[in-house]
Amino acid sequence: MPALLPTRFTGTITWLGRVIDSEHTLRAEPLETAELTFTGIEGECHGGLTRPACVRVKAQYPKGTEIRNVRQLSVLSAEELGAIAAEMGLEEIDPVWVGASMVIDGIPDFTHVPPSSRLQMPSGASLTVDMENRPCVLPGSEIEKDRPGFGARFKPAAKNRRGVTAWVEREGPVAVGDAVTLHIPDQPVWAYLADART
Repeated sequence: MPALLPTRFTGTITWLGRVIDSEHTLRAEPLETAELTFTGIEGECHGGLTRPACVRVKAQYPKGTEIRNVRQLSVLSAEELGAIAAEMGLEEIDPVWVGASMVIDGIPDFTHVPPSSRLQMPSGASLTVDMENRPCVLPGSEIEKDRPGFGARFKPAAKNRRGVTAWVEREGPVAVGDAVTLHIPDQPVWAYLADART
C-alpha cells in the first residue's frame, strides 16, 4: 500500500532562484530553469549532500557538526509572500530578498504542509519537504537596502508564512510555469504532539 497520497492540490512554479554566497548576501539570483540534482540546485550555496549543523538543530547537535542536508532548497508560497507584503505595508515581496529557491502559487497554507510531503514536477523531479522554515532577520536586511524603513517588519510578518525547507528526492529539470503536485504522507497526526510541544 502506498505511504504517500497524491492530492488534488496542484500549484504552479512562479519563480526559481539560487543564492550564490550567503556569507555576503542572502539575495537570490533569478532563474528561468534549474536542474535539480541530489545535491540541490547547481551553484546554490545551500546545496550539498551534507551541511554543518546550524541554529535550526542546536538542540540536537553542536554547531558545525556535519549532518545530512535536508535544507537544500527554500520553497515559498506566492500567496503567503503576498500576505507578508500586505502586513508590512509593501506592494510585494521580491523573492530575491528572501533567498528563495522556488515560489509556488496555488497550494493553500503551504508553510504548514506535513513534513515528508513530496512536491512533484512534470519531469518527475521531486522535492521532499523537511519542515517549516522559520523567519529570521536576514531577509529584513536585504529588504532594507531596497525599501528603507521596512526591513524590520519582515520577521514578525513572516511568522507561519516563511515556506518550507526541502531536499531533492528525484533529480530532473524544472522551469518557471511548471505544475507542482502535492503528495502527503498517509499518516494521522501524532496523538501526543501537543504534549510534546509543552
